[in-house]
Amino acid sequence: MTTSPPTASTFTSSTLIALSLAVVTGSAHSTAEEQTTGLEQVSVTAARTPQPLLSQPASVSIVNGESLAAISAVHPSQALSSVPGVNINRGNGQESLIGLRSPVLTGAGSCGAFAITQDGIPVRGTGFCNVNQLFDTHFEQAGRIEVLRGPGTVLYGSDAQHGVINVLSAAPAQGSESSIGIEGGANDYQRLKLTHSQGDEQGGTRIDFTGARDGGYKDDSGFDQQKLQLRNDREWQDWSISALLNLSNLNQETAGYVVGKDAYKDDARKRENPNPEAFRDSQAARAQVKMQRTLNNGDELQITPYARYTDMAFLMHFLPGTPLEENGQKGLGVQTSLRQQIDPALTLTSGVDLEYTAGWLKQTQEGGFSVFPAGKHYDYSVSAAVAAIFSQADWQLDERTTGSIGARGEYLRYDYDNHMIGGDTQDNGDICISGFTGAIGCRYSRPDDREDDFANLSLNASLTRQLSDQFSGILRLASGFRAPQATELYRLQNGQTRADLDSESIDSLEAGIRHAGETLRYSLTGFYMEKSDVVFQSSDRLNLSDGESRHYGLEYELDWRFSETWQLAASGTLARHQYTSDLSAPGSGPIASDGNDIDTAPRAMHSLNLAWQPADATQVALQWQYTGGYFTDIGNAHRYGGHQLLHLRARQALSDITSIGLRIENLADVDYAARADYSSLGGGDRYFIGEPRSVYADVKFRF
Repeated sequence: MTTSPPTASTFTSSTLIALSLAVVTGSAHSTAEEQTTGLEQVSVTAARTPQPLLSQPASVSIVNGESLAAISAVHPSQALSSVPGVNINRGNGQESLIGLRSPVLTGAGSCGAFAITQDGIPVRGTGFCNVNQLFDTHFEQAGRIEVLRGPGTVLYGSDAQHGVINVLSAAPAQGSESSIGIEGGANDYQRLKLTHSQGDEQGGTRIDFTGARDGGYKDDSGFDQQKLQLRNDREWQDWSISALLNLSNLNQETAGYVVGKDAYKDDARKRENPNPEAFRDSQAARAQVKMQRTLNNGDELQITPYARYTDMAFLMHFLPGTPLEENGQKGLGVQTSLRQQIDPALTLTSGVDLEYTAGWLKQTQEGGFSVFPAGKHYDYSVSAAVAAIFSQADWQLDERTTGSIGARGEYLRYDYDNHMIGGDTQDNGDICISGFTGAIGCRYSRPDDREDDFANLSLNASLTRQLSDQFSGILRLASGFRAPQATELYRLQNGQTRADLDSESIDSLEAGIRHAGETLRYSLTGFYMEKSDVVFQSSDRLNLSDGESRHYGLEYELDWRFSETWQLAASGTLARHQYTSDLSAPGSGPIASDGNDIDTAPRAMHSLNLAWQPADATQVALQWQYTGGYFTDIGNAHRYGGHQLLHLRARQALSDITSIGLRIENLADVDYAARADYSSLGGGDRYFIGEPRSVYADVKFRF
């Protein structure tokens, strides 16, 4: 079954339906206890300590553990499909590109716009992000996922420019619990989930293991992935301690883009893999210990030391010559905060964050042609040291009004060591000559050893007005920044000898209303943001600096339990993301982009879910997803028309210890692109083709 691209009338009607129905996704964003009793939701992402969601000025959405279990996501995009402002393009296997109150960003530093954290700790070091780093998190068995939209609070520095995705582990249970989940589905997909948890009032231990194997929808594709998570909570003297260890391994056979206008509609090409040789292997380990206590004077102290390690190798199938990249990093750091009650109306939260990361990168290519030489392209190491200090004051201005103001200062220093010949030559010093234009110089250029530093300041101010016990209004001003990533500074191209990049900056204004009742929750948020010193990537993969952009729109969430057995929920975004200046490419004149939509920036995204629970043992949910059309190039000459998808999920308890589940993704078997792209180097319009109707079934045992 195929569907035509949504028309303007379809868009209008679907938007009105979504707004008027007041609804959800199979992910009602609240726990079962909250749904039945109307208890207040709390979030830790904006403040590092549990805070009522209704009174937080930052825009935070929560996908809880019950919802995550119902979705049973194979890919992070499925887990977050109901969060407004989030647009995760699914790459092949476990790969992804992220949009969070932003376009879906690409390029070496694009991932630096989003803080991807596990229990509050970034999964990669500052300056060393990876666009696919969501696969490092254990989202499959998370206790919940919290998403902060817009610039982070003073607790976050570089890498939280557009928001935060915080994957939180599940706490140990009281008593003893164990579970086994066995799952199978389309394309020989298999997954095993194991959990054991044991605890009491003094703490406990939880172990989660997820092992998955996917045969791959595309030819010569698929992946094997294993994740292990250990959490131990303890009370020791006056300290509450939570220790967390995460280990992950991914071995993936990667399928590349399918090239050709509307290739995703061609049944003969849907399983095509132009890059059967492509792969990605990634290993990661992270450990953190969160320690908190109340001091004798009533102040609350929190200290979280952490360490992490990653090692990855992958074939860059999206570049001419398909070079091999090998990279890794190891580092350690500590987060601290002290919460002081200065007087009954004034609370001060301050802290110091420190981090050190040592990273390295190599890029090689077996065969060469034109300006893409055989041999070694890059071989360098970079160490990065980060020191930050922050403070935020919260005032109770009157009985119902709270104001806050805060600032964060952050200093980042890189020490870069080039292990090759500097310049745009081959690895033996020979020059490259273009076979097309006769121009001299290799595509890849290496700067000499150097040091760089960046100092940034971000500010936050807000007002929260409690209009009633269940209704509040917020106004928030925030600024954010993103320091250049190591790959932007030291992985130069086209004759560059130095990357003179400043930190990107963003200024944001948002206002919203929120309601939290026993059967109805909703929020409506309007935002306006401006960015400067932006680094974009052109369709031939050149970094374009000194850009400016504007982002504005409306986000909504609704969750309505309108009877004991039915629940309706909706979420979505209406937004514009635009260039507000012409861009300049290295060695050429300006590119006319002022006023254009930024590529991969749908103006409308909606999710609607109807859930039915006729008995405690039975759950059924139908989810509708709408992704509007978007341009795929800077010049807005190429476009993808968007798509609409349906997903069905059901679960039936057979006994107190056994349940079975069924999921049908893309129920209507729609032809669509999980990602549409345009590349002047890669042959024009190209796509990661979305999978057709896919059926998954599982059985779970709890002891």
